[in-house]
Amino acid sequence: MALKVAIVGRPNVGKSTLFNRLVGKKLALVHDLPGVTRDRKEAHAKYKDLDLTVIDTAGYEEAGEGKMEERMWQQTKRAIKESDVVLFLFDARAGMQAYDEHFADLVRKSKKPVILIANKCEGKAQELGIYEAYKLGLGEPLIFSAEHSIGFDELYLQLKEFANKNKENIELKTDEELSIDELKKRPIQIAIVGRPNVGKSTLVNAILNDERMLTGPEAGLTRDAITSKLNWKGWQLNLVDTAGLRKQSKVTSAIEKMSVESTLYAANMAQVVVLVLDADGVLDKQDLTIARKVLDEGRALVIALNKWDIADKKEALDKLNDRLQTSLTQADGVPTVTISALKQRGLDKLLSAIIKVYERWNIRIPTSPLNQWFHDVQEQNPAPLGKNKRRIKLKYITQAKTRPPSFYIFSSNPEGLPDSYLRYLTNHLRETFNLRGIPLRITVRKSDNPYA
Repeated sequence: MALKVAIVGRPNVGKSTLFNRLVGKKLALVHDLPGVTRDRKEAHAKYKDLDLTVIDTAGYEEAGEGKMEERMWQQTKRAIKESDVVLFLFDARAGMQAYDEHFADLVRKSKKPVILIANKCEGKAQELGIYEAYKLGLGEPLIFSAEHSIGFDELYLQLKEFANKNKENIELKTDEELSIDELKKRPIQIAIVGRPNVGKSTLVNAILNDERMLTGPEAGLTRDAITSKLNWKGWQLNLVDTAGLRKQSKVTSAIEKMSVESTLYAANMAQVVVLVLDADGVLDKQDLTIARKVLDEGRALVIALNKWDIADKKEALDKLNDRLQTSLTQADGVPTVTISALKQRGLDKLLSAIIKVYERWNIRIPTSPLNQWFHDVQEQNPAPLGKNKRRIKLKYITQAKTRPPSFYIFSSNPEGLPDSYLRYLTNHLRETFNLRGIPLRITVRKSDNPYA
């Protein structure tokens, strides 16, 4: 079990920069503007020989009940409660601020082990700030700069000490020790995407049955892509909540641009993407743009029609089916599920649809039935004459890979095959082998040199 480390502190002291450095990737948004981080963000990190789960937290102060800042504050307190070690950051250049003492008080009350980190110590203007830090009562501050790689060796030694104290709780498990069933149940990466305020974070919370994600009436609350783990009927699921995607022309702020990049990265890295739609406005131009990007990247797609409890059901379904048939032909049969995230309805149907489309996305068709189908389909409808007026000979087909299913057709005249006939083969392949709802890749190659 990895050592769980929570990074806390007031806004703009460098928490997300440290988080990114520890995990080795730019997973958290970093900007000079205070308050960019809103949800707590977790990631696994292999830091030298240490296995860590690192938690980035929001840096907001307490606020009135029900306010966004208060909900963010609750997320930070929960991260501290769940951690094994707290990394308390303050800005040494700015010196001690009222919120530093406020956070320090929270950390002391938690009785969690703490490493006090004086960040931004790359210059000479931090001596007073370091001296003032002793009054927090959290021990000697570690001289540090997350941005300039100062103090990481000392941080490693202190974390190593905590890891050794907790080594009875750390269990390392290699692939060789996993059973066959466990190997089959490797985590499925699932990205939850859609326009702002359609209920993505509410859906994740409903599936987890936990207020894991910050939610509220304000549009655009989620900024980072946040991953949460779930075991559902033996399947290991990684649910990735993402920031809402607006039309590119409307994205102007630097923070929103970074949020969009984070969302697109999460969708590209996912295996299944759930596109959440508002039942009162299904598949508008922006939704279709998102869906096409998902399918073009070769990801499995599931459409979740949210807020079904208050929708005009007939109108919504008619509009959805019409848009799917006319504007989203890349993956005929994309599964659609009606849900209410707020009322927690339809969630099992949604998870079941995710598993089914994931299984199809991983399917491998044996060579013999695949080529028998290929022979039969050409007997029913032979390939037309090519552009050079010669009969096109399609010799055989083989599946090159899965995820998504990709096929090679070998032909003596590949450049002459019309796109319409290739679409015919693709649609027939979907129907015959139950591949509806996932992207397929079929490439025609010259048969005299199939490895060219």
